Amino acid sequence: MPQQDTLKERRGQSLDQLKNLLKTRTATLALFSQLAAKRPFKPEPVVQELLQEFCESLVDYTAIAHFQLYRHFQGGRERRQPVVAIAEQVYHRIADTTAQILDFNDKYDCGDHCDDLGGLADDLSRLGEVLADRINLEDRVIAALRGAQR
Repeated sequence: MPQQDTLKERRGQSLDQLKNLLKTRTATLALFSQLAAKRPFKPEPVVQELLQEFCESLVDYTAIAHFQLYRHFQGGRERRQPVVAIAEQVYHRIADTTAQILDFNDKYDCGDHCDDLGGLADDLSRLGEVLADRINLEDRVIAALRGAQR
Protein backbone atom coordinates (compact mmCIF):
# COMPACT_ATOMS: atom_id res chain seq x y z
CA MET A 1 0.00 0.00 0.00
CA PRO A 2 2.76 2.56 0.76
CA GLN A 3 4.17 2.14 -2.78
CA GLN A 4 0.73 2.90 -4.23
CA ASP A 5 0.49 6.01 -2.04
CA THR A 6 3.90 7.17 -3.30
CA LEU A 7 2.78 6.60 -6.88
CA LYS A 8 -0.40 8.62 -6.31
CA GLU A 9 1.59 11.39 -4.67
CA ARG A 10 4.07 11.54 -7.58
CA ARG A 11 1.27 11.65 -10.12
CA GLY A 12 -0.51 14.31 -8.10
CA GLN A 13 2.65 16.41 -8.17
CA SER A 14 2.86 15.95 -11.96
CA LEU A 15 -0.72 17.13 -12.31
CA ASP A 16 -0.03 20.16 -10.12
CA GLN A 17 2.99 20.99 -12.28
CA LEU A 18 0.86 20.67 -15.42
CA LYS A 19 -1.81 22.95 -13.99
CA ASN A 20 0.83 25.52 -13.07
CA LEU A 21 2.36 25.28 -16.55
CA LEU A 22 -1.01 25.74 -18.24
CA LYS A 23 -1.94 28.66 -15.99
CA THR A 24 1.35 30.44 -16.66
CA ARG A 25 1.15 29.66 -20.39
CA THR A 26 -2.36 31.11 -20.59
CA ALA A 27 -1.27 34.30 -18.79
CA THR A 28 1.71 34.66 -21.13
CA LEU A 29 -0.45 34.24 -24.22
CA ALA A 30 -2.91 36.84 -22.92
CA LEU A 31 -0.04 39.32 -22.48
CA PHE A 32 1.26 38.42 -25.94
CA SER A 33 -2.13 39.34 -27.40
CA GLN A 34 -2.30 42.59 -25.44
CA LEU A 35 1.18 43.53 -26.61
CA ALA A 36 0.49 42.64 -30.23
CA ALA A 37 -2.58 44.89 -30.12
CA LYS A 38 -0.32 47.89 -29.36
CA ARG A 39 1.06 47.97 -32.94
CA PRO A 40 2.62 50.13 -34.26
CA PHE A 41 5.07 50.00 -31.37
CA LYS A 42 6.29 53.29 -30.00
CA PRO A 43 8.59 53.78 -27.01
CA GLU A 44 5.74 54.92 -24.78
CA PRO A 45 5.46 53.98 -21.11
CA VAL A 46 2.35 51.84 -21.60
CA VAL A 47 4.05 49.77 -24.32
CA GLN A 48 7.32 49.53 -22.40
CA GLU A 49 5.57 48.39 -19.22
CA LEU A 50 3.50 45.82 -21.09
CA LEU A 51 6.60 44.56 -22.89
CA GLN A 52 8.41 44.19 -19.57
CA GLU A 53 5.46 42.36 -18.02
CA PHE A 54 5.27 40.08 -21.06
CA CYS A 55 9.01 39.29 -20.88
CA GLU A 56 8.72 38.42 -17.19
CA SER A 57 5.74 36.16 -17.83
CA LEU A 58 7.48 34.58 -20.83
CA VAL A 59 10.53 33.69 -18.75
CA ASP A 60 8.35 32.38 -15.90
CA TYR A 61 6.43 30.15 -18.32
CA THR A 62 9.63 28.90 -19.93
CA ALA A 63 11.24 28.23 -16.56
CA ILE A 64 8.22 26.36 -15.23
CA ALA A 65 8.21 24.09 -18.26
CA HIS A 66 11.93 23.49 -18.09
CA PHE A 67 12.63 23.31 -14.39
CA GLN A 68 9.49 21.56 -13.24
CA LEU A 69 8.11 19.44 -16.03
CA TYR A 70 11.21 18.46 -18.00
CA ARG A 71 13.36 17.97 -14.94
CA HIS A 72 10.75 15.43 -13.91
CA PHE A 73 11.69 13.44 -17.01
CA GLN A 74 15.41 14.07 -16.85
CA GLY A 75 15.51 12.96 -13.25
CA GLY A 76 14.07 9.59 -14.21
CA ARG A 77 11.01 10.10 -12.04
CA GLU A 78 8.64 9.21 -14.87
CA ARG A 79 8.31 5.47 -15.25
CA ARG A 80 5.46 5.22 -17.74
CA GLN A 81 7.24 4.36 -21.00
CA PRO A 82 4.72 5.93 -23.41
CA VAL A 83 5.11 9.24 -21.56
CA VAL A 84 8.91 8.96 -21.50
CA ALA A 85 8.98 8.16 -25.23
CA ILE A 86 6.98 11.29 -26.15
CA ALA A 87 9.06 13.47 -23.83
CA GLU A 88 12.28 12.17 -25.37
CA GLN A 89 10.89 12.72 -28.87
CA VAL A 90 10.05 16.38 -28.33
CA TYR A 91 12.54 17.54 -25.70
CA HIS A 92 15.29 18.73 -28.06
CA ARG A 93 12.76 20.73 -30.08
CA ILE A 94 11.38 22.30 -26.92
CA ALA A 95 14.94 23.15 -25.86
CA ASP A 96 15.38 24.93 -29.22
CA THR A 97 12.28 27.03 -28.55
CA THR A 98 13.62 27.85 -25.09
CA ALA A 99 16.76 29.29 -26.65
CA GLN A 100 14.70 31.44 -29.03
CA ILE A 101 12.46 32.64 -26.21
CA LEU A 102 15.47 33.61 -24.11
CA ASP A 103 16.97 35.47 -27.08
CA PHE A 104 13.76 37.49 -27.38
CA ASN A 105 13.82 38.18 -23.65
CA ASP A 106 17.46 39.26 -23.74
CA LYS A 107 16.65 41.73 -26.49
CA TYR A 108 13.46 43.20 -25.01
CA ASP A 109 13.58 42.71 -21.24
CA CYS A 110 14.30 46.33 -20.59
CA GLY A 111 11.90 47.76 -18.06
CA ASP A 112 11.10 51.38 -18.69
CA HIS A 113 14.17 52.21 -20.78
CA CYS A 114 13.28 50.55 -24.11
CA ASP A 115 13.68 53.12 -26.81
CA ASP A 116 14.36 50.94 -29.87
CA LEU A 117 11.21 49.02 -30.67
CA GLY A 118 11.70 49.15 -34.44
CA GLY A 119 12.14 45.39 -34.78
CA LEU A 120 9.56 44.41 -32.18
CA ALA A 121 6.74 43.72 -34.65
CA ASP A 122 8.83 41.26 -36.66
CA ASP A 123 10.40 39.72 -33.57
CA LEU A 124 7.00 39.32 -31.92
CA SER A 125 5.65 37.66 -35.05
CA ARG A 126 8.55 35.18 -35.10
CA LEU A 127 8.11 34.59 -31.38
CA GLY A 128 4.43 33.82 -31.97
CA GLU A 129 5.45 31.04 -34.36
CA VAL A 130 7.97 29.72 -31.83
CA LEU A 131 5.34 29.73 -29.09
CA ALA A 132 2.84 27.92 -31.34
CA ASP A 133 5.42 25.20 -32.04
CA ARG A 134 6.31 24.92 -28.37
CA ILE A 135 2.68 24.66 -27.30
CA ASN A 136 2.05 21.88 -29.82
CA LEU A 137 5.05 19.97 -28.46
CA GLU A 138 4.07 20.55 -24.84
CA ASP A 139 0.54 19.45 -25.58
CA ARG A 140 1.85 16.13 -26.87
CA VAL A 141 3.62 15.57 -23.55
CA ILE A 142 0.57 16.71 -21.59
CA ALA A 143 -1.72 14.39 -23.56
CA ALA A 144 0.63 11.48 -22.88
CA LEU A 145 0.73 12.31 -19.17
CA ARG A 146 -3.04 12.57 -18.94
CA GLY A 147 -3.65 9.49 -21.07
CA ALA A 148 -1.28 7.43 -19.00
CA GLN A 149 -3.06 8.40 -15.79
CA ARG A 150 -6.34 6.84 -16.71
